[in-house]
Amino acid sequence: MPDLEEQLAALATAIEWPRTPELKVVLPIHGGRALRARWGKGWRLPQSRWALAAAAVLLIVATLLAYTPTRNAIADWVNVHTVFHRTETPLPSPTPLPSGRPGEYLNLGTAVTLDEARHSGIEWKILLPASLGQPDAVYVRLPPGGPSGGAVSLVYGERSDIKPSGLTGVSVLVTEARGRVNEQYFQKTLGPDVTIEQVTVDGHSGYWISGRPHNFVFTAADGTPYFDTLRLATNTLVFDDGGTVVRIEGDLSKEQAIQIARSIS
Repeated sequence: MPDLEEQLAALATAIEWPRTPELKVVLPIHGGRALRARWGKGWRLPQSRWALAAAAVLLIVATLLAYTPTRNAIADWVNVHTVFHRTETPLPSPTPLPSGRPGEYLNLGTAVTLDEARHSGIEWKILLPASLGQPDAVYVRLPPGGPSGGAVSLVYGERSDIKPSGLTGVSVLVTEARGRVNEQYFQKTLGPDVTIEQVTVDGHSGYWISGRPHNFVFTAADGTPYFDTLRLATNTLVFDDGGTVVRIEGDLSKEQAIQIARSIS
């Protein structure tokens, strides 16, 4: 420690200490006399070996405590530990799918069987996409609530490779109605952030609508515009199959939607 001792001694002499006021110390001595001593500006910091050694020890301890691994080791040695308790916030439970018939809350009309739909006054052959299998629910809308020639909705619940809606539990919704597509009509009602691409499905003209469309309008069988709502508000394929307007809604890519449309018979 000689080097450290010399450095501390040199530091003590180099520090410019504030001026010390002149102090008088009076010590009573037997016989009535007093011993007087004065400390003034000539007073200096004691430089005993013990004082310097104590300062060196304090410096070493401060250095060790500033170094994290050493501080942790010292804490372990003296058995000083801090325990942090972290409370995990439980994740919210997923929203359960609505119970009951698929599509029941989509305002699609009257729930019927497929055979009942065929004999409900519908004047066209109901088209079924073979790639989706049998529909899980069927709905019919007749005038005045539906278009002039009526409408049929085929609801498909969970299907492989098609994500169902978290709110409705419906993977694909196919809606059919007699009429024709008028691009000038529905382009004005789809809303912002929606793109339209013209496509062809087995020779039938159609449109791929991507984004989050909400409204749709087509020319009904009696020639009047019919305003409808895209129930799933997601990507939609619309095409005209010999006078029947077919809409396929779902969380689908364009290729998936066209593949479903090509399986319709």
